[in-house]
Amino acid sequence: MIDVHSWPTPNGHKVHIMLEECGLPYRVHPVDIGAGDQFKPAFLAISPNNKIPAIVDSDGPDGQPISVFESGAILLYLAGKTGQFLPPDTRGKFEVLQWLMFQMGGVGPMLGQAHHFRIYAPEPIEYAVHRYTNEARRLYGVMDRQIERTGAYIAGADYSIADIAIFPWLRSWQNQGIAWADYPALKAWFDRIAARPAVQRGVQVLADRRKATRSAAEMEVLFGATQYQRH
Repeated sequence: MIDVHSWPTPNGHKVHIMLEECGLPYRVHPVDIGAGDQFKPAFLAISPNNKIPAIVDSDGPDGQPISVFESGAILLYLAGKTGQFLPPDTRGKFEVLQWLMFQMGGVGPMLGQAHHFRIYAPEPIEYAVHRYTNEARRLYGVMDRQIERTGAYIAGADYSIADIAIFPWLRSWQNQGIAWADYPALKAWFDRIAARPAVQRGVQVLADRRKATRSAAEMEVLFGATQYQRH
């Protein structure tokens, strides 16, 4: 059994989708990041960077429990555990891994900043809005051209953890200043992924916990001094 400590964010949904795609049994433990659950000692013991998601697999590689934090590392762990969504051959594996790193180092951080400055910043900062909106559009362009090249999925002909990692971040395309008409190949890819039953189940995990707006207290926990205290 896998215990997943998570919240309905793009990084959380990556792991929810992967677990559904792999057909692994799992239990979900909500970590309310607006309430500060990510700073509780029990969670920090498995995720020292105080970020969701994190998992604990009671049946680890040596038969003993193992905990894994960082969503990309979790996808790799689950792919290794099940032999799914990561090619076994070296060339295919690194084709997928480079696009997984593209998501971890580019898509997630840059689209996250676009969300922050377009939606959550307490005062509008024109330079930051333009900077991250333009970077979001650049990244969408990179992915659109890649799908045009492969004709199928982000790393080639087969669905992989690279697709699973990227998809949840693109669900908030409107918040990123994106017009789908500018990226037709990527939009077709997005629709193919969204139609997968396991993806549909995965994005519903903890979906009832999402909030349209955040209180001042939640904003302080997420973006204020609480983030920088020693926990």
